[in-house]
Amino acid sequence: MSKLGLEDLERIKEKVKEREESKEGRIIVHMGTCGRAAGAEEIMDTLEEELERKGVDNIVLKSSGCGGLCSREPMVTVKIGDEEPVKYVDLAPDKIKEILSKHILEGEAVSQYALARGREKIKLK
Repeated sequence: MSKLGLEDLERIKEKVKEREESKEGRIIVHMGTCGRAAGAEEIMDTLEEELERKGVDNIVLKSSGCGGLCSREPMVTVKIGDEEPVKYVDLAPDKIKEILSKHILEGEAVSQYALARGREKIKLK
């Protein structure tokens, strides 16, 4: 088996990027150690099941590391189309099902579970 080179990795990266950009939205489940301890795996499983059950195939479901707010885990970031991302916190399966129905499928953010809308920006001096 030959080793992957930098060009191979760049080609794979571009394929993944093209596939993701063809989708209408993205859900990121924050699954660092603190997220997993708080139940992020159950949130991921619930999302996988619900997306399949509802026949939703225009959303990319991904995991990432820590979202940076351990005390508010499990957390999910939802990005639909050109809208700013929304970070949801303190989740449970029933809450993520509501977010899926209202925000992801109907386009209306669920403010009672949302921590922030938009991206955090740090100004460098």
